[in-house]
Amino acid sequence: MVLGVIFFILILVGAYLIVADPFEIRPLIKSITTQSAPTKNSTNEGVVDKNPLLSSDQEQALEKIGINPAALPANITPSMEKCFYSKLGSKRADEIKNGSEPTAADYFAARSCF
Repeated sequence: MVLGVIFFILILVGAYLIVADPFEIRPLIKSITTQSAPTKNSTNEGVVDKNPLLSSDQEQALEKIGINPAALPANITPSMEKCFYSKLGSKRADEIKNGSEPTAADYFAARSCF
């Protein structure tokens, strides 16, 4: 009987986590499952550039953590840039802006800016 009560409580907690989504996991799952068609910029080698703002190393780093670079915005507004600096700090935001590979922690910290 005790195990039944524990199991019932686990089901209620699971249902709450799915419905309320307090950790904002649902948008992350949707962005992974709905993959946009990459846009092609003409290059001699036929390489597909999924996001014109990102270097190929940055695109590969995002793909490693399951983020589709084509789903990210192609233009950064001043308000988005301000949000990035407030979420990541000026040092890290400048590093990413200058070509450093973003980490999963960087993405999750700044995803509300998109």
